[in-house]
Amino acid sequence: MGKLLKITLLGAFLALLGERIMNFCHRTKVFNEVEPVDLPNCQLLKGIEAGAEDIEILPNGLAFISTGLKYPIMKSFAPDEPGQILLLDLKDGGLSPTPLRISEGFDTDSFNPHGMSLYINEEDGAVYLFVVNHPQLQSVIEIFRFVQEENSLIHLKSVRHELLNSVNDIVALGPESFYATIDYYFDGLSMKVVELLVGLPWTGVVYYSPGDVRKVVKGYYSGNGITMSNDKKFIYVADVTAHTISVYEKNKDWSLTPIKEIDLDTLVDNLSVDPVTGDIWIGAHPNAYKLFIYNPEDLPGSEVYRIQNIHSDNPIITKVYANNGSVIQGSSCASVYEGKLLVGTVYHRALVCQLE
Repeated sequence: MGKLLKITLLGAFLALLGERIMNFCHRTKVFNEVEPVDLPNCQLLKGIEAGAEDIEILPNGLAFISTGLKYPIMKSFAPDEPGQILLLDLKDGGLSPTPLRISEGFDTDSFNPHGMSLYINEEDGAVYLFVVNHPQLQSVIEIFRFVQEENSLIHLKSVRHELLNSVNDIVALGPESFYATIDYYFDGLSMKVVELLVGLPWTGVVYYSPGDVRKVVKGYYSGNGITMSNDKKFIYVADVTAHTISVYEKNKDWSLTPIKEIDLDTLVDNLSVDPVTGDIWIGAHPNAYKLFIYNPEDLPGSEVYRIQNIHSDNPIITKVYANNGSVIQGSSCASVYEGKLLVGTVYHRALVCQLE
């Protein structure tokens, strides 16, 4: 009887393990291949070889680009160089972004920038740049003020909190407040891998202000890109391994009310909103295995999606661009400005295409 019980338990364990592995393969799109979708008039930005993980654009056409992100199990083409924030003027048609100088006292040697968000103060026009920083693999939200006349960032504050233990992306709400997506529950790398394999929906969205820090959304497998509608009434959040984008109504007390969820059947990364049409632009990964297990003979691909009329009963989802890695590898963001599309990557290059 004891032997039969052991065989039964072993069979149950193997069945559960098999189901978890198949679920993991589905969520990470291990067997997925890229079907190319080309755009005309595309050019690579000059001087970017180690990623353009996130891109934020001001109304005047100045684009901020975070580069140099490093993660222990992820490829880096510049492992010994610190991260930077680059600036590109889309108005002048140039293709060569330049590094922004950061004020003295900030540790630029350990700078490891990830997601970003811009906030413009309506009273005085001051521009604040919020950056998710991972020095020594920690999560810190850095708040800078942009000084255009000097092409510099003045560091104002570093935000740390126990609820901000593994931040992926951020959307600024005020000079010191924001929503942040959390992509993992555990701190340790080995437990993060277990969490990803098993598929635990333990992450979500955190609201932060100096006097109020709380979780406002739970139940994500891996919270990723987050952005806000042009009218500031709605928040859009990506869950990368669930392949979904969720729409929330932003309440006066900063809580979020779920409105709808859209499945894109791809690994959605950063989100941005077209400043004119309100369309959602998404950088996506067709295959997470290729993104993390880098093979120069089988490169990670890139995808860009656009969602039109996201609040309607029938949103229009279009795959605007897709590449097998021959041009750009591991697309993480897509932003538009006056007919131009900028596509950034986790650790590779950046692309600009003319849409009109």
